[in-house]
Amino acid sequence: MQKALTYLDQTFINFREFPFGDHAYRWVDIKRFGVSHPDVGDACLLTELIGHEQFRDDYAGGGVEVDGLRHGPYWLRNVTPTAYGHVDEMTASALLRDWAAQFGPLPAALSAQLDHDVHPLITGATDRYRLADLGHGAFHDWGRVHSDFHELVLVDRPAKVLSLLVAADD
Repeated sequence: MQKALTYLDQTFINFREFPFGDHAYRWVDIKRFGVSHPDVGDACLLTELIGHEQFRDDYAGGGVEVDGLRHGPYWLRNVTPTAYGHVDEMTASALLRDWAAQFGPLPAALSAQLDHDVHPLITGATDRYRLADLGHGAFHDWGRVHSDFHELVLVDRPAKVLSLLVAADD
């Protein structure tokens, strides 16, 4: 069977680009994938996403490693489809809003960019999944570089798009 996911593009929102004070070492990374077979189940989409080379990103400045063994703070081998739990729109939105505003109000321009680039993905998704905290035993050799790491997989069936959204700080 032909692959269901095709990498489309990436959006990176760096909090350092906004006047934010001491808590600017945070960012949101969004990788979008086209879904060529809309009838493929979510478990298959998650499996294919985890196997995709764009998923092999440590999110610590190194970028995607074609033969990489890391994903965020975790060894790639520890990230499985069952590590993702289904979440509703309200939970996913609250997670991102609470994380973004944890140190105080956001600059207006940053808030506007999150409202433009992030929140419509959450509200437009037909299914939303959150990567569970896999625990310290799943961390790779320097995985503790992230003090916060939040990952959502957002499936928009009508638009035929899957978005991998990571919000973290380092």
